[in-house]
Amino acid sequence: MNRWTRGGLIAALYIVLVFAFQFASFGPIQFRVAEALTLLPMIYPEAIGGIYVGTMLANILGGLGPWDIFGGSLISLLAAYITYRYRGSWIAYASPIVLNAFLVSLYLRLVFAVPYWPIVLSIALGQSVVVLGLGIPLLRWVRKNQERFL
Repeated sequence: MNRWTRGGLIAALYIVLVFAFQFASFGPIQFRVAEALTLLPMIYPEAIGGIYVGTMLANILGGLGPWDIFGGSLISLLAAYITYRYRGSWIAYASPIVLNAFLVSLYLRLVFAVPYWPIVLSIALGQSVVVLGLGIPLLRWVRKNQERFL
């Protein structure tokens, strides 16, 4: 499978997961299952673009407006790049959790008129469960079965 195809599949899978679990994908309390894919840049550099495009399209369809479309997508792009850049380090695992918790919370507090720190904690908890609880097993499975995806 070529890189463009793999990146496109990651973007499509991200969108499908966001909308399959839409009830938990948007708002100040999030458990965005699609964020499990954010560790894939450790294996596939093309996942950086896939995560970015998938996040942007999901956020366009999600209805929270320009803050989420542009802000959320750029935060995901930055987190995906850091995950790729620091693959093999704890920083790679922490970047999607920390960046989403602190930066997405900045605009969600404006959109929903709620206090900043509770949103930070809520998103950090949701991201931690998804990235570490689902993302790490996914990453292990993909590494083990990588020859199927070449």
